[in-house]
Formats: sequence, structure tokens, C-alpha cells
Amino acid sequence: MTPGAEHHEDTGDARSDAALARRLQILATEHWGLLAARSTAQNEVLTRISIYLTLVSAGLVTIGLLGQATQFGSWFPVAALAILGFLMLVGLLTLIRVLTVSEEDMMYVLAMNRIRGGYADVDPTAAEYFLASTHDDFVGMAATYSFLRHRGGFEQVLGSSLIMSGLVTGSVGGMFAGGLCAALGMPTGGAVTIGVVVGLAIVAATAWYGGYRFRGAWQTYTPRRPSAGPPAQWGPR
Repeated sequence: MTPGAEHHEDTGDARSDAALARRLQILATEHWGLLAARSTAQNEVLTRISIYLTLVSAGLVTIGLLGQATQFGSWFPVAALAILGFLMLVGLLTLIRVLTVSEEDMMYVLAMNRIRGGYADVDPTAAEYFLASTHDDFVGMAATYSFLRHRGGFEQVLGSSLIMSGLVTGSVGGMFAGGLCAALGMPTGGAVTIGVVVGLAIVAATAWYGGYRFRGAWQTYTPRRPSAGPPAQWGPR
């Protein structure tokens, strides 16, 4: 090999190494940005849920104190319904935000899976050390959410912040609907029945709409790096 050829080969290797280093820097910068955005969104929605639960607790205590102070006088139903109506409105707004953050969290996980796949392309030997998935499809998302075992959708839904917020909002909405019916002169049994139905309807609508948005997001998404199958650590299913 001539000295000129050797110099040309070294230059090519240097350019290749520089390109890989630049790619890794870009991927790492995007990865950290996604991590920060995901953490901010999670902290914001958890704070909002905490504020809502505090408002519900304070509102119910206020209703009890008002009842005792006024001996459940003529204006007590109006005050109680106003408080319950306000709490229901805040609950619905909280549900909307929880739905949005749930979808955002899924998007962040998929984006980071795709970047992790970029790391594996640069250094294939590093992929064996990842428990989080390098695939940006549904199976990859599920593997990143649950490294060591497959987590069923039923378990995931029941344990979600969305369902908890929906239950609290449904309870408040049911009390508001039942109290309104009682204030309008409906018998107690009928008012309680309507309150229960309204509360269950809010919970059911929350679960249905969450599933509808989830399915809709996957219908329009095309993964760049689909999985060949479930991860090996999940074991036989």
C-alpha cells in the first residue's frame, strides 16, 4: 500500500468515527429532551390530581360544616349543589388532562424506543444490555412499560390514574345529579338511583373514551422498527 493510500484510508476512518460520534450526540440530546418532557408531564398531571383530590376532600368537609351550621336550612341545598357542581367541573377538566398526558407518555416511550434502536444500530453489541425495548411498535412499548413480565391490558387500565380520577369524578357527579333531583322534589329512592346511574356512566364514558383515543392513535401510526415477537424475558405466555 502506498503512503498516499494509507493516508486516505486513515482519513476515511476518522470521518466515519466523527460521523458516528455526531450521530450519538444528536440521539443522546434528543433522548434527554424526551426524558425531561416526560418527567415534566408526569409531575404536572400528578400535581393536578393531588389538587383535585384535595378540593374534593375540602368540598365535602365544607358541605358537612355548612349543614351543621345552618341546620340544613332552605339555602343549604343550593350551596351544596354549587360546591358539587364546581368539583365535578374541575374533575372533568382533570380527566381531560390525564387523558392527554397518558397519550403523551405513550408517545414519549415510543420515541425513546426508536432512539434506543438508533443506539443499537451504531453499536449492535450494546442492544443485549437494554431491558427497555429498541422497537417502536405496540409490543416494544409494552416491553418498555413492563421489563420482566407481560402486563395485561386489564391490569394496566384498572391501575391507571385515569380510572382513579374517573371514579372520583363519577362519585362527585353522581352526588350532584342525585342531589339536584332531590332538590327538585324527586323521591329519595329515585334520586339515589339517578345518582348511581350518572356516576357509573361517567366512569364508563371515561374508560371508553380512553380506549377510543388509544386505538385511534395506533391506527394512524407506522413503526420504523417493528418487533419480531415478544421479548425473551417475558417467557412463555
